[in-house]
Amino acid sequence: MALPTFVDRVALHVSAGRGGNGVASVHREKFKPLGGPDGGNGGPGGSVILRVDPDVTTLLDYHHSPKRRAEHGGHGAGAHRNGAHGKDLVLPVPDGTLVTDPQGNVLADLVGPGTELVVAQGGRGGLGNAALASSKRKAPGFALLGEPGDELEIVLELKVVADIGLVGFPSAGKSSLIAAISRARPKIADYPFTTLVPNLGVVSAGDTTYTVADVPGLIEGASEGRGLGHDFLRHIERCAALVHVVDTASIEPGRNPVDDLDVIERELSRYGGLEDRPRLVALNKIDVPDGRDIAGFVVDELRERGLRVFQVSAASGEGLRELTFAMAQIVEAAREAKPVVEAKRIVLRPPSADGSDSFTVKLTGEGWRVRGEKPERWVRQTDFSNEEAVGFLADRLNRLGVETKLAQLGAQEGDAVLIGHPDNAVVFDFKPGIDAGAEMLGRRGEDQRFDESRPAARRRRAIDEAMDDRGEGETRADVARRLDKPETYGPTSYEIGGTDDPDWREDDPGE
Repeated sequence: MALPTFVDRVALHVSAGRGGNGVASVHREKFKPLGGPDGGNGGPGGSVILRVDPDVTTLLDYHHSPKRRAEHGGHGAGAHRNGAHGKDLVLPVPDGTLVTDPQGNVLADLVGPGTELVVAQGGRGGLGNAALASSKRKAPGFALLGEPGDELEIVLELKVVADIGLVGFPSAGKSSLIAAISRARPKIADYPFTTLVPNLGVVSAGDTTYTVADVPGLIEGASEGRGLGHDFLRHIERCAALVHVVDTASIEPGRNPVDDLDVIERELSRYGGLEDRPRLVALNKIDVPDGRDIAGFVVDELRERGLRVFQVSAASGEGLRELTFAMAQIVEAAREAKPVVEAKRIVLRPPSADGSDSFTVKLTGEGWRVRGEKPERWVRQTDFSNEEAVGFLADRLNRLGVETKLAQLGAQEGDAVLIGHPDNAVVFDFKPGIDAGAEMLGRRGEDQRFDESRPAARRRRAIDEAMDDRGEGETRADVARRLDKPETYGPTSYEIGGTDDPDWREDDPGE
């Protein structure tokens, strides 16, 4: 089986690097027993970047290796040492590469040397416990996990960036013409479909230098998939002008230059998007006696259509100078009208789960599904083997308003709450009314919010409810003392032993 040497369309699976995990560490030094948290952050994962490289002309490398992955970020360490950044993976692509998703939606059009597309963003590194410390959480016993990087399927489609496109029937002499006016050396033979890939040549005419490309195998029905032209018509979409190379010495019965021109124009019209390109006509092979006579018969008819017609011979070189300078004139005019393309950096950012920075809650057959960029990211960062980390997640979700929203929509205690994509959602049991707050955390690695017995919390709620009915001049401490009397508010109501309980003070700071 012959290996391909030119590939202009390839499916590519790209995976960005995962962010490194943060670390929970405590500074240890002789004579300093309370050194404080010193866990470093994880490093971000590497991104996958497509960069236009003028020296690359094919997508062959990605045809052989269709899966590419960037480097993961390093994990954090103690002594405030952050993890290393994952190295970005830069993939060189030819100028004129179109990036789409498998459904055909255009993600980016990479034109201009140096243009970059960050197609897969590396995951963020997790925070260490030093970064999570606060005035209320002085020594966190947990750290955040790194986020996974983006992973997606993309399709790279090459559209050659050429100034002039040559179109015509097989064996019309397109490859011979490119070889005659440039240093390109395409395969040339006396049978149809000799050229299997687009040829690209660089032509100089006076002070103007431009590129010329041809479309192989363009025949009637090419726009519907016949021949090879359907696969390669995309390569002339960026051309400033089209040159019809017409065979004036064809020996096939029923063919003549005017009909050949009409057939190619119909296929271009069916393909679409090329109606505004200037046209030139090159009546080729006039070195053949019959070819020169036939060219003389049709040249006036073609000029009456408003076309610029040149009688040329790729074999003898006759008429090529006039043709190359006419092409240069069109190229110069197109370049002056076209704005300068500057190298730019494009970052492909997938939309959030609900299309905004907030979140949505919907009742499904599996339970209450919560979608949103923040809740899903926080879930990915949580180490569910650490109760304190789970408590921290509960704090964040509560501050965001997830619990309040669930209660408003009618969620009942014990209902299933799913956060994340349906394929890998994390399931929780809804438990409304659980107090959250860093000041309620107990020993490192423990979270009192998971205890069924919360007398101090119930006591505060009871005091808050009684404050609405307090007497004139009665303070919060007076209300608390009144509630401590068994005849007013028995111990069984909030299961607490009285004001000696260490979880309550007269100057209760609240939740």
